[in-house]
Amino acid sequence: MKSAYELAMERLKAADPESARELTAEQKKRLAETDTRYKAKLAEREIFLRQQIAAEEAAGKPDEAEKVREQLKRERTRIEEEREDEKNKIRKG
Repeated sequence: MKSAYELAMERLKAADPESARELTAEQKKRLAETDTRYKAKLAEREIFLRQQIAAEEAAGKPDEAEKVREQLKRERTRIEEEREDEKNKIRKG
């Protein structure tokens, strides 16, 4: 008798055989490198923009600080989307 997990995995494989394909060692390595690179890129942007937020708040400009916070949100989303796009390209081979 199969578990619910095993049955779900079989249905997933039947519905989309490409998604169930095993990754090669090279693909796994490239995925890890991509994660590392984009985590570093995100950290760099966060440090820079958080410094700008602190500077705007110290200068008594809360509206400008809020604009930079919104920019930080957009940058984070953009970088995460770029990372996922690149990882999907690697997975597809």
